[in-house]
Amino acid sequence: MTPPLTTSNRYTAVAVTLHWVMAILIFGMIPVGWWMSDAVLDPAFRAKAGEAFQLHKSVGFTILGLSVLRLVWRLTHKAPPLPPAMPAWERNVARLTHWLFYFLMIALPVTGWVYVSAGYSVTFERFFSVASSWFGLVQVPHLEPIVGQDEASRKAIAETAMNVHSKLAWGVIVLGGLHVAAALKHHFFNRDDVLARMVPFLKPLRKAQ
Repeated sequence: MTPPLTTSNRYTAVAVTLHWVMAILIFGMIPVGWWMSDAVLDPAFRAKAGEAFQLHKSVGFTILGLSVLRLVWRLTHKAPPLPPAMPAWERNVARLTHWLFYFLMIALPVTGWVYVSAGYSVTFERFFSVASSWFGLVQVPHLEPIVGQDEASRKAIAETAMNVHSKLAWGVIVLGGLHVAAALKHHFFNRDDVLARMVPFLKPLRKAQ
């Protein structure tokens, strides 16, 4: 029988909130990124794409800040134990998946920040500098070690950063899909509390006796 959920085997309210807020932000950013990359090539949508690009940057900086906060919270607050019946290999995969998510959550916005700091548009193949801010409230400086490079170096940095940024986005999609599939498998097949620990008010399904 699956043991009842208690505060000791649930994630904290802070961890749950950060998890779902960041999931919504990250997976919402990906289609916006795809859309604006195509829309900016159409003169009819270029202005809207420019607005979307500024919003994309603001949300990206938000994700970076929340990722650091979430990592600090994770390092200072022990995660609830995994189900005792969980095989060792599955435990190792679960831990690896979680740390890969932390890497992606930080690396995605950082590569975006590197790209805008280079001041080179991969789409239009020309240099232009666009100031970055957080929702128009706080100016976010570009990364000085990149700004100070010559044009050839900044062009190479921008191309590499955008390529890596795109690959990381696909990494989030693939890893996210596997993460969801694993959580559903635990809930409906294993009938343990893995999913219920992160979903408020969800109770684990009980195994037939």
